[in-house]
Amino acid sequence: MSVTRYSRFLIPALLLLAGYNSIAQTSINPKYNNSTIYTGIEVGSKGVKMSVIEIGKNAQSSGAFNIIKDSSVNTDFISFSDPTFAATLNSFCGLYKTATNDYHVPSKRIFTVISSGVKMQAEKDKKTVWINNLIDSFRIKINEPDRQVEVIDITKEAILSHLGIVPEARRFNTFLIDIGSGNTKGGFFPFGTIETFRLFGLNWGTKSVANATEKRLDGDNTLSNYNKQLYKVLAAAENTDIVYAVNASGSYPLSDNIAISGGIAWAVATLTHPELLDNPVVAVTYAEVATFCEKIYNNPEALAPAALALNINYKDQKETVLKETGRVHKVFDQRSLMAGAGLLLKIMRQFAAAHETKAFYLVKNGQVGWVSAYVNENK
Repeated sequence: MSVTRYSRFLIPALLLLAGYNSIAQTSINPKYNNSTIYTGIEVGSKGVKMSVIEIGKNAQSSGAFNIIKDSSVNTDFISFSDPTFAATLNSFCGLYKTATNDYHVPSKRIFTVISSGVKMQAEKDKKTVWINNLIDSFRIKINEPDRQVEVIDITKEAILSHLGIVPEARRFNTFLIDIGSGNTKGGFFPFGTIETFRLFGLNWGTKSVANATEKRLDGDNTLSNYNKQLYKVLAAAENTDIVYAVNASGSYPLSDNIAISGGIAWAVATLTHPELLDNPVVAVTYAEVATFCEKIYNNPEALAPAALALNINYKDQKETVLKETGRVHKVFDQRSLMAGAGLLLKIMRQFAAAHETKAFYLVKNGQVGWVSAYVNENK
């Protein structure tokens, strides 16, 4: 597959990673002279996400890239029910109004998309009409009948993610895996050129794993039963989908580095290494993630913000750890952490061989890569 037409859309990965420290800001505080503010709003499987980004002049060469605001509202759109539709529509419109009214971003610099995870789940459940109705209703409520709301397919999303997240120096020996709410996508460039991309895709994500587990509870909503049913869901996903997808991609012998992005990557990186909050990319081992999975089920108190900040010596750093780890727990409850981290571990397992374990990296802020792509596409 030719990807030359995609590469020009992207701000290099170093620019994406440069803005991590600014995520917690709540108002416009420009970092650069002659910069422009853009907003991306994405309807994903779990909810609606908004990123407000400052891009400076000559950003591609100077690194003038700053994340001003990154927020999300959980609405569970892929349940495809009237309540979740209404919640998603209200959040979609609400975040759009926040961008225009609070951050004063003009409509032409606000980009709106539906994620590939939503697209895949809707096609699987024969619910595509729900996406069309959401887009039509959104256009009516914001009074923009010609507003573009692209429904992204998994291949385009995977290519843009790789080019936007992985540094150029590691582009051809890195396998990118983006674990979303409704699906997992990624891939790599097998021939040392961006002309050809090999796709990796799973119809499993953090929320779809959790949903499949909840459907198996059969009235027993205890945590122990949830864990038991989660084990069965993940075992089936591994045996029927994950092993096949990894083998089919041909990535194992060609990829030295496994970069993993998505909300669960941010959550695990933040809770596992709170002392590295300033690091946009955190190296982890298979054993560390396995320990995390055990801890979130058996001893979740050890991952509470107060416990994680206990050994932080500096007051300012302690406050930052409390805030950021608290934000993780607002986005992911115990069961969604179990589902997402369990899926992450099953995928990592395919690369954790006895003789050649790959290097694993969790990317915290890969979720805004598509915004930079749209910015460059529409300049």
